[in-house]
Order: sequence, then C-alpha cells, then structure tokens
Amino acid sequence: MEEFLKIDRTKQEVELMSPLTWAYIGDAVYELFIRNKLINETNLKPHKLHIEAIKYVKAKSQAEKLNEIYETLTDEEKDIVRRGRNTQNHHLPKNSNVQEYMYATAFEALIGYLYLTKQNTRLREIFENI
Repeated sequence: MEEFLKIDRTKQEVELMSPLTWAYIGDAVYELFIRNKLINETNLKPHKLHIEAIKYVKAKSQAEKLNEIYETLTDEEKDIVRRGRNTQNHHLPKNSNVQEYMYATAFEALIGYLYLTKQNTRLREIFENI
C-alpha cells in the first residue's frame, strides 16, 4: 500500500505547484480521512455513510473547520492557506457562496500541501483537532 501512495516530489517541487493542485489532492485526502472515520465510528450502510460524509466535506463545513484551526497554524501553514484562498478558480460553487468556496479551497490546499510534503504528523494533528 505504501508504494501505491508514494509521493515522488520534493518539497521544492511541491511549493512550485499551483495551490489548486494542492487542493485537488487535499480534497481526496480529507474525504478519505472522513470516510475512514465514519467506517471506524459507525455501523451505517453505504448510502447513509455517503449522506453523513457530505456533511463534513461540503464547502461550508470545510470553511468552518479552517476557521476553527486557523489560530493553531504555523506562519508557513497560514501562507499556504492564503495562497489557496487567493488562487483564481473559475469554478462557480453550486451549493455554497463564493467566500465559503474560497476558504474550502484554502482548507483543501493546506491538507494537500501537508500530504504532498509528507508532513504526516502535522496532518494527523490537524485531523485530530477537527
């Protein structure tokens, strides 16, 4: 499994990626975290698992989670969040407002950046605090 999830980028290469790329992988990492959490903590059937997961991964919830943890972030992490929030995204949100969507993208960018730079301990700390 480790080989399957292997990341072949240096921190310098990750830093040169678009914050939308960080958000792209961050979305998947966060959703996998939520799905694992639900499977480990509930006995719900697949459809109910999906309904419950949506509550966590929708833009409004991600924006709220970012707001909750923001003061615990390092300066470097706050910079990642700022870059993610300010990145031009031509996708129009359908179930949230633009501000929520920008902050959700920032949250996903942070998760993706930490994942891609192999900061697993810090990623685990953040997940434990949300």
